[in-house]
Amino acid sequence: MIDLRSDTITKPCDKMLDFMLHAKVGDDVYGEDPTVFELENKIANFFGMESAMFFPSGTMANQTAVKIHTNPGDQVVAHEYSHVYNYEGGGASFNSGVSFKLLSGNKGMFNSDQLKHAINPKNFYHSPLTKLVSLENTTNKGGGHCWDIKHFEEIKKICDENELGLHMDGARVWNSIVAQDDNPKLYGDYFDTISVCLSKGLGCPVGSLLVGRKKFIDKALRVRKIFGGGMRQAGYLAAAGLYALENNLQRLSVDHQRAEEIASGFSSKDYIKSVNDIETNIIILELDDSIEKQTIIDYFSEKEILFDWNSMGFKKIRIVTHLNYSEHDHKYLLKVIQNL
Repeated sequence: MIDLRSDTITKPCDKMLDFMLHAKVGDDVYGEDPTVFELENKIANFFGMESAMFFPSGTMANQTAVKIHTNPGDQVVAHEYSHVYNYEGGGASFNSGVSFKLLSGNKGMFNSDQLKHAINPKNFYHSPLTKLVSLENTTNKGGGHCWDIKHFEEIKKICDENELGLHMDGARVWNSIVAQDDNPKLYGDYFDTISVCLSKGLGCPVGSLLVGRKKFIDKALRVRKIFGGGMRQAGYLAAAGLYALENNLQRLSVDHQRAEEIASGFSSKDYIKSVNDIETNIIILELDDSIEKQTIIDYFSEKEILFDWNSMGFKKIRIVTHLNYSEHDHKYLLKVIQNL
C-alpha cells in the first residue's frame, strides 16, 4: 500500500529506534530528563529563541500558545484556512474562550493591510479585544505554501504597534526552511511563539515543541500541566527529534521534488480542474465537474494507493509526500497516473 494521506503516517527507521532506545532519561515533570532538555535547547537555538518546551502534539502546543497570549473573550486573527481554527476541534473556544476573526487570501496567507483593518479598536467595547495574530507556515489547506520572511517583518510591526502577540503554527516549518533556504534564527526576531512538529516531515513517532520568548514558555509550563501534557521519561521520544534534526531535515527537498512531479502528472489530465503551485510536499487536486470523486477514489484504491479524500473539500483531493514514500513507490504512482 502506498499511503500519501499525510506525512504523519511515517514510522521511525531502525537507526532512529536504536537512538531512542539508548537515550538518557529522567522525570521530565520534575525537569530532570536530560534528553528532553537537550532537544529543547537545540530547537530554541535553532530558531534564535530564548526557550522551548516539549509537547505530545502540535494541537496541544498551538492551544497552549493561544491560552498564554489571551484571556476569555479576546479575539485571534487568523486565515480562514488555518489549522488552529479548522482542525483542532474548536479547542480555542473550548480551552481559552476566544473567538476568531478570519481573513481571506491566496494560498492560506494574508497581507499587512488586511491585518490592519482586522484589529478592533481598543476603546470600542462592543467588539472583542484583538490580542493575538496566528500565521501558519507552511499552509496546509493553502497547498503547502511558504510565507516570505519579509512579510513577517511587516506583520510584526503592526503587532507591536497594537500590543498584539504573534504566533506561528509551524507544523511544517521545516519544509519552508528547506524550500526557501531560510535562516531559521530570523524567525526568533519576529515571533513571540512558534509551534514546530517532529512527527510530520521529520518522521518522528510523536512530539512537537513550543518555542518562544522565555516569559511565554514559563507560562506554558502551567498550561501544559492543565492540559494533561506533562510526560515522565519523555527523553525516549525527544531522542527521536534529535536524530531527525541531524538526519531527516535536508532530505525534505526530495519530498518537494516528488510532489512537483506528481502534480505535473495530474495537470495534463482533463478530469483535473486545477492543481496548486508546488512549493513543498503538498498537492491539492480540484476535480472537474464532469467526473465523480468516487471514480477517482475507486481507481487508486484498486491500485493500493491512498490519498486524503476528505479534508480539503467536496471536489478536492490532497496528496502529501514523505520520507516513507520511496523512489520505487514514486515511479509506480507516476505510471498509474499516466495510465488513468
